Amino acid sequence: MSKNYNLLLDVDSYKASHYLQYPKSTRFLNAYVEPRDLNNHEVVFFGLQAFIKNYLLNPITHSDIVEAENFFLPHIGTFNKLGWSEILEKHNGYLPIEIQAIAEGSVVNKSIPLVQITNTDPHFPWLVTYLETALLRAIWYPSSVATISREAKKIILRFLKKTSDNPNDEIGFKLHDFGARGVSSYESSRIGGAAHLLSFFGSDTVEGALFLKDFYHADMPSLSIPASEHSTIISWGESNEKNAHENIMKTFLTEEKTVASVIDSYDLFETAEKIISTDLKNIIESSKGTFVARPDSGILPDTVIDLIQLLMKEENFGFYINSKGYKVLPECIRVIQGDGVDLTSIELILNKMEELKLSASNIAFGMGGGLLQKVNRDTYSFAMKLSAIKQDGENWIPTYKNPKNDNSKASKKGYFYVYKDEDLYYSNTINEDKENLLKTIYKNGKLVKEYHLDEIKKAIEVN
Repeated sequence: MSKNYNLLLDVDSYKASHYLQYPKSTRFLNAYVEPRDLNNHEVVFFGLQAFIKNYLLNPITHSDIVEAENFFLPHIGTFNKLGWSEILEKHNGYLPIEIQAIAEGSVVNKSIPLVQITNTDPHFPWLVTYLETALLRAIWYPSSVATISREAKKIILRFLKKTSDNPNDEIGFKLHDFGARGVSSYESSRIGGAAHLLSFFGSDTVEGALFLKDFYHADMPSLSIPASEHSTIISWGESNEKNAHENIMKTFLTEEKTVASVIDSYDLFETAEKIISTDLKNIIESSKGTFVARPDSGILPDTVIDLIQLLMKEENFGFYINSKGYKVLPECIRVIQGDGVDLTSIELILNKMEELKLSASNIAFGMGGGLLQKVNRDTYSFAMKLSAIKQDGENWIPTYKNPKNDNSKASKKGYFYVYKDEDLYYSNTINEDKENLLKTIYKNGKLVKEYHLDEIKKAIEVN
C-alpha cells in the first residue's frame, strides 16, 4: 500500500455528499456487486482478498480525516468529518462493515451477487456505498482479466485436444503475458498480471507474480525464458543479424532450455529461411533445447501460418505426423505469435491451422494490451447497487432500480443468499437445506476467510 494512500479520498466526489441524502431513520444498508452481462463468457471472481489486505486491514487515521476535510470542503462544499471521527474514536479507525463473498476462483455463467456488503454499526450506514468506487474497481478489473485469460485457455485447449498428443502438458505455457508496458499503471500490471496467472504459468509481467506472492501465498507463480527484443537484434546491424541470433543461441540455448528471438527486424521470411533454417540450423538441432521464432508484424493468420509452413519444409526443419494426423515441427523449433493477439485472432489462427492439418503444438501466443488493457467495466457490465435498507425497528426493506427505458440496468433487491444446485443461483430467502456460499470475508477490520493461489487455480481449471 502506498504510504500516501487515503481511503477517504479513494472515492467519486459526489460520495462525500451522500451521508446527508439517506432517510434520517436509516440504520443499515446492504449493497452487492455483480456482472450484469457475461458476454457469453464464464466470469471468474477474483481480487477481493488483495483489496482487503492492501487497504481495509489498515485503520484510518486523524491525518486521513484532516487531509480529506481539506480537500472536500473547497472541492464540493461538504464532508462527513463527524462520521469519520466517530469511526476513529469508536472503532479505532477500522471500518464497521461486513463483506460477504462467494469463494475467489468461483466461475459463474449467470448474473449473481458475487459480493455483499453491510454496515455492522447502525450509526454508519452511509459507509456501505461510500466504498463503491474502490471496491467495485478492485473486483471488476481482475475478474475481467481472469475471465479473458480463462476464455483464451478454453479456445487453445479445444484445439490442442483435437490436434495435439499431449494437450494437458502443453496448455500451461500456451499464452504468455506481454502486457506490463501496455497498461495504464504499475498497479494495473500487478493486478491484471496476477489474474492471468490463475490460468497460465507463462508471463513477463513480473508485477503480477509479486502480487500473488504478496496477497495469495504464492511461491513462484510464473516462469519466463530468455528472449530477444528488437534493440538486441538491430544493435548488431542488418548485415550482422545472423550473429545476433547466433549469440543468443550460444548463450542461452542449451539442453532442455528454451529461448525466443524476434525475427522480423528486417525481412521476416528471409531471416527464417536463410538464417534460422540454414545458417543456424545445426546449432538449433544439436542444442537439445527449443528455439522459438517470434514474428512481430504482418497480417493474421497468414504471416504466422506461412512461417510455420516455411519452417516445415523438408530442406529446413521438416515435420512429423502425430497420432491425430497433424503436422508437428521437431521439438527444437517452435513459433510464438505476440502481435495483434486477442480471443478472436487466437481462434482465427488455430482454426486455419487445423484446416491445414497443422497441430496447435507448433505455436504459443503472447498477449499484451488485449489481455490487460482492452477491458473496461462494461466488458461484463460490473455494477454495485443498493439492494436493501433497514430503518428504525424494521426488517430489511428491498430497494431496487428498474429504468423503464433500459431493462438491462434493473437491479436486484433484498438481502442475498447464494446456493449451488446444478449451478450457482441466488435467493432472497434462507434455505436451511443448502449452504449459503456468500461467506463473511471481512468484518470490523479483520480478514475472516482467506484463499490461497493453489485452490483458486484448481477451482477455475479448464478440462
